[in-house]
Order: sequence, then C-alpha cells, then structure tokens
Amino acid sequence: MIGCYILFSAKLQKFYIGATQDDVSVRISKHSQGTYGKQRFTASATDWTLFHFIPTSDYAQVTRVERKIKSMKSRKYIYDLKLYPELTAKLVSRT
Repeated sequence: MIGCYILFSAKLQKFYIGATQDDVSVRISKHSQGTYGKQRFTASATDWTLFHFIPTSDYAQVTRVERKIKSMKSRKYIYDLKLYPELTAKLVSRT
C-alpha cells in the first residue's frame, strides 16, 4: 500500500517520517534492523513502532505529504494528525 508512515522510538523519544510503496510492516522491521545503513538516523534505535499511516493514491502524492509533515517540524502536528482524522484528510486533499 502506498502511503506516508510515521514511526516512533520510545528509546529516542523521536519520530521518523517516511514514504513507501511497500508493506509498512516490512519497512518498520528494516528500519529496526538497521538495513538502510548503520549511519542512518533510524539505525540509532531498534524499537521503531508504527505511530500513524496515511494512505495516498500515488507515490508523487505521498512524497508531497511526507515533505509537508517534515516542513512543519512539529511534534504537536504529528500527534494532531493521529488524533484528528479530518486533519489527515485535509492534508491529503491539499497535496
């Protein structure tokens, strides 16, 4: 399923935002195992869990959604995306 995923690490108390065309559970396990390289941000923790997933219609849209979330640089905005489904719908419709 194509979409933007937000991972959370309890160890780091940080979020990671990514885009995928693959199965999200496979992506999470790859991030937790450090498959993408030991120097990558996600390699610094092994406890990544899916916090929120935003499905989109195509990969171009998911990259726009990902960039918008990252540009907000806001932990509150990420929590609000999960708490208020209408905010997520608005984000997807505007990108």
